[in-house]
Amino acid sequence: MLKFCALFSLCAAVSLSQSFVTGQGARLVVGQSNFTAQTPGASDTLLGSAAGLAFAGDTLFVADSNRIGYTPNNNRVLLFKNVSQKMPLPLNPIPAYSGRCPVCVGQASTVIGQPDFVSTNFQTSQTGMRSPTAIASDGRLLAVADTENNRILIYNTIPTQNGQPADIVLGQPDFNTVQPIAATASSFRGPQGVWIQNGKVFVADTQNNRILIWNSIPTKNNQPADVVLGQKDFNSVIPIPVAQSALTPVANTMLNPVSVTSDGIRLFVADLGYDRVLIWNSIPTHSNTAADVELGQKDFFSATPNDISNLCPQAGTDSNGNPTYPARCGRTMDTPRFALSNGQQLFVADGGNDRILVYNKIPTQSATEADQVLGQPDEFASVVTSMTDIFHPLLLQSAANVIPSPTSLAWDGTNLYAADPSNRRILVFTPGQVQFPIAGIRNAASREVFATGGVDISGTIQAGDTVTITISGTNYVYKILSTDTVATVVQALVNLINEGAGDPNVLADVQSNFSQVQVIARQGGPGGNAISLAASTSTNARITATTSGGTLSGGESAGTIAPGTIVSFFGYQLADTTVVADTSQQLPLDLGGVQVYFDGIRAPIFFVSPGQVNAQMPFEVSDSNSASAYIRTVHSDGSVTVTNAVGVPIALQNPGIFAVEGQDPRQALAYHGSSQATGTITISGTIQANDVGTITIEDRSYSYTVQATDTLNTVRDALIALINANPGEKVYALAGGAYVRILLRAKVEGPEGNNIPLAASSTNSNSGTSPQLSLGLSNVVTCCANRAGAPITIDNPAQPGETLYVYATGLGLVNDVNGNNISVLDGVPFNGPQPNNANSAVSSLVDTKTANVISAGLSPGGIGVYQVVLELNPDIPPNNVAQVTISQDIYTSNIVTIPVGNTSVPPSQ
Repeated sequence: MLKFCALFSLCAAVSLSQSFVTGQGARLVVGQSNFTAQTPGASDTLLGSAAGLAFAGDTLFVADSNRIGYTPNNNRVLLFKNVSQKMPLPLNPIPAYSGRCPVCVGQASTVIGQPDFVSTNFQTSQTGMRSPTAIASDGRLLAVADTENNRILIYNTIPTQNGQPADIVLGQPDFNTVQPIAATASSFRGPQGVWIQNGKVFVADTQNNRILIWNSIPTKNNQPADVVLGQKDFNSVIPIPVAQSALTPVANTMLNPVSVTSDGIRLFVADLGYDRVLIWNSIPTHSNTAADVELGQKDFFSATPNDISNLCPQAGTDSNGNPTYPARCGRTMDTPRFALSNGQQLFVADGGNDRILVYNKIPTQSATEADQVLGQPDEFASVVTSMTDIFHPLLLQSAANVIPSPTSLAWDGTNLYAADPSNRRILVFTPGQVQFPIAGIRNAASREVFATGGVDISGTIQAGDTVTITISGTNYVYKILSTDTVATVVQALVNLINEGAGDPNVLADVQSNFSQVQVIARQGGPGGNAISLAASTSTNARITATTSGGTLSGGESAGTIAPGTIVSFFGYQLADTTVVADTSQQLPLDLGGVQVYFDGIRAPIFFVSPGQVNAQMPFEVSDSNSASAYIRTVHSDGSVTVTNAVGVPIALQNPGIFAVEGQDPRQALAYHGSSQATGTITISGTIQANDVGTITIEDRSYSYTVQATDTLNTVRDALIALINANPGEKVYALAGGAYVRILLRAKVEGPEGNNIPLAASSTNSNSGTSPQLSLGLSNVVTCCANRAGAPITIDNPAQPGETLYVYATGLGLVNDVNGNNISVLDGVPFNGPQPNNANSAVSSLVDTKTANVISAGLSPGGIGVYQVVLELNPDIPPNNVAQVTISQDIYTSNIVTIPVGNTSVPPSQ
């Protein structure tokens, strides 16, 4: 079907010298409205569980059925013609405002096997099909493996009409007959592979464990084959033992071959049952010819799926000293389903390992290792995409960079098409001229979220006692001196862990307020959560050491992005120069020659440089859990480059807090929240008529009796109105943005407004009835007037009980005070209602104590920036590096720090 690049209209677009990147994402998707839709059905744009692919003559052919249990089976073949004109070419720009997913492409022009695009019934006829699973074309002829009819249909010309009848049938005497199972030169049993090459037809006769070859294009029905591979003759089928251990493969046998292809020189067979790919260095002309090369096994006589002990590097040893190995590697295979060469590279759909193996050169030695892997982050992984629980949402299900059980491949000279029947789609992978790392996209604020742990040191000092901290099996032992204190013991343990090059897994720090050794994973993300942590002391020691847990915790992926997030791309050769956009205006979609695409949507750009690009994730992707991202750059010399695509996990929220540059945990960009003293009252509970809520300010009480028609919001508003109706009151009240809260502000600025007594209570006017309304007070006096907007610094620290704010990104969609969703434009300074609040509730911890979230919404005039207003716990102790996080749902931000002072020491003004 392909031998020379000149056969393909797209070959000139991207040079074959470009290579794929392990773990990269697909650039395009065919058959669904976005990468993760998984919509069942049948139309000219909607695929079922399609398993077969071919490409020739600028046409993509899709066999829309499968035999591996996925639904729906649409019993048809679709033709997508003029692909180069209808699907975005990698170097071409995609026009702005082209819809939700401009890279979700493909409208079939013709369907065969059905009379129209919505019918799906199976038939045994000249126009019908039953589970067609493979298809082949040389640009002139078309052949279909009509699997469950045990036949091959041949069309002497490429079909142009829906439901067009086939011209020739192989495997049956006519179009309306299905003969009893037999092994002859003209029969099939469940054929799942077909190929046309240089005037020959090849068929993978799957359940007869053989390949049949016709040396010329058949011209009559039921024409017998000329050559058989895998069996000694046309009438033999070697019985296969039930037990895996009894399998006896050799170079001229096969078990359930499911694909056969050729590059015009060599022949490739996916020998599914023996978990290998067979290569003949020339097209066999004699029956029972042995293969020359095998991939996936150590030799021709082995048949072990993922034979790790013979093919993979040793990973370590177990507790008994026995070698351990990864679950798979670049040499192993598990039920491979397709092998395809473009004449220079070889691609293998390694179905059981949910990946595609890429060999940059055609292997000439058995058991060759693949050069890249698509569908997995590395050669050893098998990411599970179909299991979930409350802490592990299905962000990778149908993601742009995963492909469970790929079944077929096609190459158009530029792009690799991969059938993904489990997700009812075709993924299109494109090598980039600029190789971009698969973990190169980050929340611009958090960048990394590191796992942490702690060891609390307490007790009394006794010379000679020892304290041991064990991190991933490495012991750090300190022997106590008579002159020590708990503080010096903590510092000594930190010094041991950081000594020299330091522990390879963690950095250590002193949490002096807690007499704690804090350890922080060196590597960001969830991998740090696997670092083990233990502590012990010597026998009869008077000092104690208690860990926060058996492993570090809190490591999160800053690469999981919420709609509207400011993101950073970190890579190389992304731009020629550094350019910064004016964020007071609508952001450009092209900056310094750079365009950023998410699912083909042009993203607003803040900043470009050769090593970093900052852009905004479009809010439109909120309907998906994954997006495909890449960068296109027009260079100063007029040349154009594109990166490989990267799959970006999408969550409705994943916050990051902006901080100054430096080593994590970094100092937050935090600011004092008010020039007036403040207080907060939280209203909660349920509505019960005749409950009475009372707020007392000094000796002035304001009470509201609840009506049956009230809500918590109307109770709040009524109390606010009562307070504000008193012109002599020392404070005024307003509604909080998050939760149901009343914010009290002194009418005078500065410390004169501090220490106004506050109280709140609820009762019921009916004797003996307990109130259901609850009024909670955060502090018994107003406190902490500062200078609104002044940075929080060591010289002007936050105070316990003070209101402050930080800036964040990644909090997702927002709503107004009435709970109505707010429409937010991408790349435009926000001028929507204030206050507004993130749809997903925000919580916060500051040095392990809960901070009240007063509001958390889009900042006025900002683009993708959220202002999070916090009220510190009044009991928080002083700490120059108090650690702050915010959380939404299961997602927690990066750790940042703020200095917290002491209320007995007036802050500098």
